[in-house]
Amino acid sequence: MNSNQKDEYIADIGDYLKVFACTAVMLQPILGLVLKLHPSVEIQSLVGVLYNLVKYTAPAFIFGILYTTLRTNPNSSWQDYGSYLGKQWHALLVPTIWWTLIYLIGMPWVQQHEHFHNFKSFLWQFVNGNAAPHLWYNTMMLQFIILMPLFWQLGRFVNNNPRRGKTIALVTSLLYLGWLIFYDIEVFHGPHQNNWYLLDRVFISFIIYGVFGVLAWKFAPQVNQWLRKHWKLMVAFVILMFCWTNLELFHFGFPVSLANAPYYKVSMTLYSLGIIALVATLCIWHMEVKKDRLLKIFHFLATYAYRAYLSNIFWTQIIWRITPAQIHTVHPILSLFVNWIITWIFSFASAIGLHVGWSKLKSLVGVK
Repeated sequence: MNSNQKDEYIADIGDYLKVFACTAVMLQPILGLVLKLHPSVEIQSLVGVLYNLVKYTAPAFIFGILYTTLRTNPNSSWQDYGSYLGKQWHALLVPTIWWTLIYLIGMPWVQQHEHFHNFKSFLWQFVNGNAAPHLWYNTMMLQFIILMPLFWQLGRFVNNNPRRGKTIALVTSLLYLGWLIFYDIEVFHGPHQNNWYLLDRVFISFIIYGVFGVLAWKFAPQVNQWLRKHWKLMVAFVILMFCWTNLELFHFGFPVSLANAPYYKVSMTLYSLGIIALVATLCIWHMEVKKDRLLKIFHFLATYAYRAYLSNIFWTQIIWRITPAQIHTVHPILSLFVNWIITWIFSFASAIGLHVGWSKLKSLVGVK
């Protein structure tokens, strides 16, 4: 997107990434539910492949958030931090608080690792992301919101200096490679697998996507030109990385365990970056051929993507439980995709409906 793009109703690369990530992440918990049915080896294999296919979601969301934030706040500094946090409080933190309470009180069985048994453990589950399978991501993502001034500063530091941009990209990549090696040795099937599991929601685990999101916007003309020119190469690269991730997963044998497909592997990192590049290329193409209607749709959906994401486990649990059990066991793949589609519709519909309803209620009582 050109830097002079002023139409607030037109999507950017960050919006496309948010919508793709939100849509894909809604499939992940349903795949876990299918595995709990103890399906055949063939079904387990398909579930594993599908899981790896949509395992780019958190990186894409982080990249998208940083890209859009830098684009829409190019001159922000510490002086703007208070107003920025105020906006994020209403857009992100308030919905997170409400949905976390809904899961802990209304659906306590979806908690992860352990269940609360007193007020202290309730608060711990509330803040650590264990209230539902997907809330670990909120804990990690909100750290990027809190640390946003550092990324503003990074954007000002690199400015339009290619040498600085390349240096930051190289240093970040090398440090992140060190982090992946450390995680593989110490945490993933390592000696600290159980007691260091919270490392997966520390912002450093996704820092490369935040930094690259900043660089992608600061050097948008060069990055966009490269993506347009080499998109076929990126398709081949993504296919190779996807095959690599599947080889690693099935190396553990059967039954398939989705815990054996973490984000923190070289293969998954490269796959995620490849998917991000392809989604970005799609957005760039839509801009060039002036697909304004699609761009507006993606921007609209991106506005509600986070709130839709928060509710998706709620709708998945309801839909899965009201569906006759024999449909899950006899037609697991059909059940999977039907659940996914309905969850997507209900999640976005509830996000939009709650926002519109709350806005109207505030206007009626005179609250801004």
